[in-house]
Amino acid sequence: MADLRESPVDAPDAHELLDEYFRARTAGFVAQDVVYTTTFPQPATFVPPAGVFLVVDDDEGRPVGCGGIRLIAHGAHGTRYEVKHLYLRPQTRGRGWGRLLLDGLEARARDLGARELVLDTHHSLEAAGVLYARSGFTTIEPYNDNPNASRWYGKVL
Repeated sequence: MADLRESPVDAPDAHELLDEYFRARTAGFVAQDVVYTTTFPQPATFVPPAGVFLVVDDDEGRPVGCGGIRLIAHGAHGTRYEVKHLYLRPQTRGRGWGRLLLDGLEARARDLGARELVLDTHHSLEAAGVLYARSGFTTIEPYNDNPNASRWYGKVL
């Protein structure tokens, strides 16, 4: 069974996972003739109460995934956190660890007083869209101008 742990976003293992995530997204966008904009997160953005960053470790304690939440402008339901950089190494997918990670982020958002979670994604990430829908997220109007996003989701907590 995988374990979740909080990590600084600039810790070596978190940074390595984010680098893989950004490289995979860049390659995926190039295949679609779209330019992907990479922006490594600012560490303070993912330190409570501003946010949290989690790393997923596999059964042997190796880091295999990551994701975070960050506080953004209040929404119609109150305090709003955004899910960012949800990533699992390809060889670990299909084991339920994405759901474990998303549930862990939601629990920490609740602990921080969130009333709503939002996220943006790209339509080419079909498995991610299924995960979000199965986790109770619904399609919402765009809440940002992220050039990498084509879909926006929200969940009232």
